[in-house]
Amino acid sequence: MLELRFVREHLDLVRQKSMLRGVDPQLIDQFMLTDQRRLAALAEVEALKNRRNTVSKTIASLKQSGDHLQAEAMIVEMRAVSDHIKELDTSLVQIEEELQALVLSIPNLCDDTVPPGKSEQDNLEIKRWGTIPTFSFPPRPHWEIGELLGILDFETAAKLAGARFALLRGFGSRLSRALINLFLDLHTQRHGYTEVLPPFMVNTKTMTGTGQLPKFQEDLFKLDGWDLWLIPTAEVPVTNIHADTTLDEADLPLKYTAYTPCFRSEAGSYGKDTRGLIRQHQFEKVELVKFTTPEQSWHELEQLLADAEAVLQLLELPYRVVTLCTGDLGFSAAKTYDIEVWLPGQNCYREISSCSNFLDFQARRAGIRYRPKGEKKSRLVHTLNGSGLAVGRTLLAILENYQNPDGTVRLPPALEPYFTQRF
Repeated sequence: MLELRFVREHLDLVRQKSMLRGVDPQLIDQFMLTDQRRLAALAEVEALKNRRNTVSKTIASLKQSGDHLQAEAMIVEMRAVSDHIKELDTSLVQIEEELQALVLSIPNLCDDTVPPGKSEQDNLEIKRWGTIPTFSFPPRPHWEIGELLGILDFETAAKLAGARFALLRGFGSRLSRALINLFLDLHTQRHGYTEVLPPFMVNTKTMTGTGQLPKFQEDLFKLDGWDLWLIPTAEVPVTNIHADTTLDEADLPLKYTAYTPCFRSEAGSYGKDTRGLIRQHQFEKVELVKFTTPEQSWHELEQLLADAEAVLQLLELPYRVVTLCTGDLGFSAAKTYDIEVWLPGQNCYREISSCSNFLDFQARRAGIRYRPKGEKKSRLVHTLNGSGLAVGRTLLAILENYQNPDGTVRLPPALEPYFTQRF
């Protein structure tokens, strides 16, 4: 979240930046009015306490001088003042809760390099890599290839769980497992990330720390009767590994990678991508998370993007990179690059990774700090994360880009070692 004092002192900037992201300016106006109520109540409480302290001294003097009648009158008056102070204190608690909720609802400020725009149509393409394959036949979409090969079973998944689920069989299951291992091996052995396996359920505090709550509650799955939520991404538990912690500057940057299933209700996406693996309630990802100093965070974003791109280059899958515009930017991010892989069966690019710099937005919510060398005062870290990569979308990209005329699929050379091992 943004610092309360910063919002108060830079209301025009926060309003302007928020409006670029499609936020109703009334949210900022409501913050201003609520903050004014809080400051007025604090000033009134302070004035009443000062008056009570002054009168208390006067009462003591009156008692010493024997003027008990006037002292008693003042005591009665101060009881009323104390009662009013208690009422104001109670009101202040409520106002501060309202103010906190408003601050948690204000998105991060987009970086000045983020292009203006209202939707994904305004995202800015910055590079392309690889050659789009040509086919001597009309390329099939992955759901047709998967059903033809018997490796994707949506009908049975719907029987087991409902719409937007998939059952992988045989080669499909093994390909998914091989991709997970390839991603983790690449990021740990070549890119220097530490692998972790976090819980797949987290509490409300953890969800709030990375910005999923309260903003995206409708897009999450919660366990009835428990303070537990199914994670929408490994970013949530991995970032919160260091919640309420002060790190040493010498240990930064810290880099983690994690495989997890991810769970999203896809609220508001009714009717979108109803076929195939694009938009599922359950999917798998290998996530990349970084903790760094403010001075290094923009450099680390570029390196994070390169680490995610390296996976697609290794698999020889054509892709492009776009910078998200202000209207398409995620709630917590200051800047985001999307990597979009080419899908010949759908004749379009589709997102396969988002790499974001959150600056200190998540760190302030989660209480993640570091102590600069030689300094006593700690500072907030900067956090970053990106997909390296989404497993299901990589699988479908392989099916579509490596398909043969007879419906079979070739294996990318980088995956061959994961299929030739014998036990």
